[in-house]
Amino acid sequence: MRLGVLDVGSNTVHLLVVDAHQGARPLPAFSHKEEMRLAAHLDGDRLTAEGEARLLAFVRDALRVAEDKGVEDLVAFATSAVREAANGAEVLARLRAETGVEIRVLPGPDEARLTFLAVRRWFGWSSGRLLVVDIGGGSLEIATGIDEDPDVAISLPLGVGRLTREWFASDPPSPERVRELRRHVRAEIARRVGEVSRYGPPDHAVATSKTFRQLARIAGAAPSSDGPLVRRELRHADLAEWADRLARMPAAERAGLPGVSERRAPLLPAGAIVADAAMDLFGLPVLEVCPWALREGVILRRLDMITG
Repeated sequence: MRLGVLDVGSNTVHLLVVDAHQGARPLPAFSHKEEMRLAAHLDGDRLTAEGEARLLAFVRDALRVAEDKGVEDLVAFATSAVREAANGAEVLARLRAETGVEIRVLPGPDEARLTFLAVRRWFGWSSGRLLVVDIGGGSLEIATGIDEDPDVAISLPLGVGRLTREWFASDPPSPERVRELRRHVRAEIARRVGEVSRYGPPDHAVATSKTFRQLARIAGAAPSSDGPLVRRELRHADLAEWADRLARMPAAERAGLPGVSERRAPLLPAGAIVADAAMDLFGLPVLEVCPWALREGVILRRLDMITG
């Protein structure tokens, strides 16, 4: 069947259309997205009228695209920007009244669980105990386990959009702010290391998300044009060097690096700081980059529900 997944993220709002069948790999058929930076449309803790209007316009456009592409079932979810907005429920209720689309707000630990499910299905049971790290726009997700449901699933407010917005006012950021953010990120992650490490070291450590894909590409991994089946890794030794270099580059220079877009370039210093801290504190010399993440986890869970 043809499924549509509408992902209302903190940075990007994305409609992914896939051909999906029980027991088969979901195949992407069409992608429609906008880098809306929804979290930047928060006034204090409330989503602004402009942010709501832009989201409504995208949802209406996505419905037209879904109809044109023959989507039979549409699943919609929102992550940290809407989850943390004090008026998030009101905004989604108005969107539902206007469009008929029910957008479910995913709790942070559910983001981690669904991403973990996608990674488990991609690598299979032979990968043993997995440790999965995902950096989004608003949050960092960490999960570990030996089954399809992780033993522990953690969500921390350490997304690249959030940290860039809250900590870096200049381009490039000042060395003082970089050090302050580094201390903050490491303290936040260190508080939760024990919850993960008590289950023992992973057999396979995996990264997902655009941020990790870009960091791996900068460090020498294959380009996306080589396809999803090519093995891509990010080594901590390479990342530690790049984390320092990225923080000293202006955004225009970062945008000239392999695989980095002009819009994503401002977010990379914060992303590298978070990735470096996670790999260091969890003792991960290398992460393999998985092409599947949260959206694929949502698709797989939906298929399980339909055919179960």
